[in-house]
Amino acid sequence: MPFLSSIIFVPWLGALLLAFFPRGDNRLSRPVALLFSASTLVLALIACASYDSAKGGLQFVEQHAWIDALNIQYHLGLDGLSLLLVLLTGLVAPAALYATWSIGRDGRLIGILFLLLQGAALGVFLALDFFHWFIFWELSLVPAFFLIRLWGGKGAPRAAYQFVIYTMGGGVFMLLAFAALYAATGTFDFVALERMAAEGSLQAALGSLGASLPWLIFGGVLLGLAVKVPLFPFHTWLPSAYAEAPAGASMFLTGVMSKMGVYGFLRILAPLFPGQLHAAAPCLLSLALCGVVLGAFAALRQTDLKRMIAYSSVNHLSYCLLALFAICAGGGTRAFAQADVDSAYTGILLQMFNHGLSAAALFYCIGILETRTGGLRGIGDFGGLRKVAPVFALFCGVAMFSSLGLPGLNGFVGEFLIFRGVFGIVPWAASVACVGLLITALFLLTFWQRVFHGPVAGATEKVTDLTARELVVLAPAAALMLLLGVWPQLLINLFSR
Repeated sequence: MPFLSSIIFVPWLGALLLAFFPRGDNRLSRPVALLFSASTLVLALIACASYDSAKGGLQFVEQHAWIDALNIQYHLGLDGLSLLLVLLTGLVAPAALYATWSIGRDGRLIGILFLLLQGAALGVFLALDFFHWFIFWELSLVPAFFLIRLWGGKGAPRAAYQFVIYTMGGGVFMLLAFAALYAATGTFDFVALERMAAEGSLQAALGSLGASLPWLIFGGVLLGLAVKVPLFPFHTWLPSAYAEAPAGASMFLTGVMSKMGVYGFLRILAPLFPGQLHAAAPCLLSLALCGVVLGAFAALRQTDLKRMIAYSSVNHLSYCLLALFAICAGGGTRAFAQADVDSAYTGILLQMFNHGLSAAALFYCIGILETRTGGLRGIGDFGGLRKVAPVFALFCGVAMFSSLGLPGLNGFVGEFLIFRGVFGIVPWAASVACVGLLITALFLLTFWQRVFHGPVAGATEKVTDLTARELVVLAPAAALMLLLGVWPQLLINLFSR
């Protein structure tokens, strides 16, 4: 099997193998599922070692005719952006699957759903033809829906349906947009469409079918991606989905699936519709600022810890969109702006990766508290946790301060580069976004102070310190947060241009 196809389909082969295991077989099915899930990390590390960052561009390309009548090709490729997200998936997916081992029911089915979800996400990051890219995009919804619906909390049915309706609804608009794009150009291939956009022939082809068509297509693609990230105000499905999902599913949703939307902005929207995105950037910049500021204020108001981290994800991912829209609004308009653009772009990629690590670790920590206390996760349910579980406090603290953007941890570098770039391009937007930084520090430090410090109170006495299995998940994540905080060039070298 070719290399990139192996990255996508090995997890699906694992899901197929698990389908033949006896129902309810947890003792064998869970290690097998974990083995196939970890294959992504192994292959991602091989790709990191083999990828020529000095050369850049798409590498390991696989391209074969598929449906000749529609000019559809099976087309895969990997560049620095894809490599970063494949590596992130390889780290988060096995950890998320391992986090589900405390769920006593059918480990075989959980393994199948996780492996299907993992393969679909990898397909999104590697596919270069819209036809099968969209298949992967939509297939990811099915296992995610069942993971939330079957193993979530009391509000899981409503949260799962809301998640699917929102994201599938956005996908319908994107599908219609690409159908119109195909009618105008005769191709679904991202590389060919990007080349046409750079030459100016794409806009000419779309304009020949009607003056409003380019904007309608742009709007359809934008809506599909905005729901997935999500961009304010399309975020309302996210808090309940993240909060009601089991800890492992929440880890994958925030660590990997939310990056699919940002990836779509970078891979599809920005290269294919630079003119429309430049024109719409001031409005989109305002929406991103709403996500930064209002997401932080919403997190501050939460008493449910999972909902707090969910709104924190809206806040942190809005930084990525803020930088992208700032680049589109003003990048390159001044003689010295290229350094600002490069800084903002680098910050986007680092922020995606670093947020995936820290947010997934925080959801896992809250999942541990839920498991220990029979489902309690309110900020007022705990106090003095540091005294009874000091090792847990240490690792949760690393993840929390990484999310806060403490210098020396990985979260700081991406945010710093984003603000450095945005200040140079759109200073007023960066100034407003600083309010989000301050409120983020406020709600995370409030969480740290009320839950971990003070006298032992509430359900804290039920909490025991980390087990060896839990350390296997948290220790590598914390080590990476420290390593990338002092050596961010380790990641930057993968996608430097």
